[in-house]
Amino acid sequence: MRVGIASDHGGFILKEQIVYLLRGSEHEVEDFGALQLCPDDDYPDYVIPLAEAVAAGSVVRGIALCGSGVGASICANKVAGVRAGLIHDVFSAHQGVEDDDMNVFSLGGQVIGTALAWELIETFLKARFSGAVRHQRRVDKVKALEMNHAAP
Repeated sequence: MRVGIASDHGGFILKEQIVYLLRGSEHEVEDFGALQLCPDDDYPDYVIPLAEAVAAGSVVRGIALCGSGVGASICANKVAGVRAGLIHDVFSAHQGVEDDDMNVFSLGGQVIGTALAWELIETFLKARFSGAVRHQRRVDKVKALEMNHAAP
């Protein structure tokens, strides 16, 4: 699977570890940065290009990290076509995809360790949207919100 990943300084060390694990699991990885640790960088500079790539379909799924994961999630959700969730548990890692068609996974590099992060990411990447009528209806309502609230 072609996966994109992005992080500011708050998630940089975890991002580097996850990139290594993704490539070792034969995923194709596009790293949107940061490419070096810089304590003054800003997550939107990396997360927005990632989110745009997910929305455009050039990567299938995205992983967005910052210190808490909150800012990265908020930022990614500003891009139409992105459904990002802040995930720190296994149930939400698959349920967010199965029911809500989540395509960007956010987590906090200062909140979670590598082993659990990797388990959650593997769960997220293996999950598939159910396409159930009630779930599709809800996703369609979210898409309509994006259309109705798009900037002129």
